[in-house]
Amino acid sequence: MDLLQEVKAWIADDPDPKTAAQLQQWLDSNNEVELATSFSGFLQFGTAGLRGPVRPGPSGMNRAVVGRAAAGIAAYMKERNLTTVVIGRDARHGSEDFTFETAEIMNGAGMKVYVLPRPLPTPVLAFATNYLKCDVGIMVTASHNPPQDNGYKVYLGGTVDGILYRGSQIVSPTDESIAAKIDAIASLASQPRGKEWTTLDEEVVHKYVSITAGLAHRPGNLKIVYTAMHGVGTETLQHVFHKAGFAQPILVDAQAKPDPDFPTVAFPNPEEPGAIDLALETARTFDADLVIANDPDADRCAAAVKDPVTGWRMLRGDELGVVLGESIARNISEGIFANSIVSSSILRKIAAHYNLDYKQTLTGFKWLAKIDGLTFGYEEALGYAVDAITVNDKDGISAAIKLAQIATDLAAENKTILDLLDEVWARHGFHATEQISIRLTQLSQVNEIMGKLRAYPPKEIAGRLVESIDDLATPTDGLPPTDGLRMWLNGGIRIIIRPSGTEAKMKCYIEVIAKDSSTAQLVLDQLRAPLKELLS
Repeated sequence: MDLLQEVKAWIADDPDPKTAAQLQQWLDSNNEVELATSFSGFLQFGTAGLRGPVRPGPSGMNRAVVGRAAAGIAAYMKERNLTTVVIGRDARHGSEDFTFETAEIMNGAGMKVYVLPRPLPTPVLAFATNYLKCDVGIMVTASHNPPQDNGYKVYLGGTVDGILYRGSQIVSPTDESIAAKIDAIASLASQPRGKEWTTLDEEVVHKYVSITAGLAHRPGNLKIVYTAMHGVGTETLQHVFHKAGFAQPILVDAQAKPDPDFPTVAFPNPEEPGAIDLALETARTFDADLVIANDPDADRCAAAVKDPVTGWRMLRGDELGVVLGESIARNISEGIFANSIVSSSILRKIAAHYNLDYKQTLTGFKWLAKIDGLTFGYEEALGYAVDAITVNDKDGISAAIKLAQIATDLAAENKTILDLLDEVWARHGFHATEQISIRLTQLSQVNEIMGKLRAYPPKEIAGRLVESIDDLATPTDGLPPTDGLRMWLNGGIRIIIRPSGTEAKMKCYIEVIAKDSSTAQLVLDQLRAPLKELLS
């Protein structure tokens, strides 16, 4: 089928008159550039579900693509006698349309469908999947992607195909099984639709709030600034703080309400430079004690603290992992700690110090969530599970209230979060970690860069000998294969290079262990430029 025929066939099958009209206009005006962009292959479904720009055609997020995905998931469910699904959404462009498109297709396929009452954090959907004992959870969100994107995450409720999911995101080969079902949907127009679904009331949200507030029992009077980064976190977080007896956080007004255009930030991701500048400005204005930030779907949590020497600064994801891990470890006698291979090795040492079990997983919370009995898990990309029994996924709301409690307890001892970190560094050595991200123009560049690194691995980086290289695609440590390389440099420096799972990006993770911060920083400064060159 040539492009012209493909476009005409897609228009005829598109359930959305708006996107069909847009394609017809491009067809009539012979706009080959836009048509080629919209028809450069069907949006790939993977373990992260769907993620892409909101635009017409098979290469974008739109009702036609989402409807096919829903029909494919429904076919997957039927094969396994799965019958119930709960659907949540954030406040991005298209999220509401995609939610109801999914509900219609799912109900038409004979599924019992529940829809969350309004745009809510991703952790509430993960919670609802277990709380309602649903077989499947679907969250319409692109998390912290740019404003033009939307996405679609899939959770499974119980044990499916021999994997204990318990309300966590899908892993391989489930994604491949679903992708095959989506590919087999020849026509969306031929799929039956239903209108019989249950829009849930506030009870499920109240239950999440009540359980999460139970993580904090000793409210204090710290001044905490909070930003939802134009996402959906504000209301739920406020309810949790109120229920736990904590003072309401000071909101960053310009970022407190959901806004799909994310007008005050270049990228709505607390990790991105400049993203929490407004929050830091608010903290200075109010002479605050702590800054907490969520990403737009509130499954990630970031924090900033006031350094007596340098002023306000963001905590790195690994530093926040240390703060949460050390605090939890001090208050339990047994449990399982875990983090991902790209996160700091410090958590393993904290666990050993307190005689707790430790496990390591591949990157992605979908792997951490498969650890039965997980007490605390994190990955350096600001994902934390402080209550995996309640939400078997990363949860930026529960991490926020836990952090507020830790900071409050420390203040009662005339200590700060930085003091707690110093205690850990004094015990185990300073663990400096840094992530380098290189944005690429096309996804195809990822394979080129990884191929080149495998064919011509570096002998040295910044004058430091590369002592060994582990190809994570052929692992020897019992972990599943994944696309990435782990290098060990002279002096115990660990470097991991891998492609992003959701964007055209290369990522590099560095860990340097030294006696103090300045020594480690010196090494990081030497490594940064050569590593950027290696990745581009």
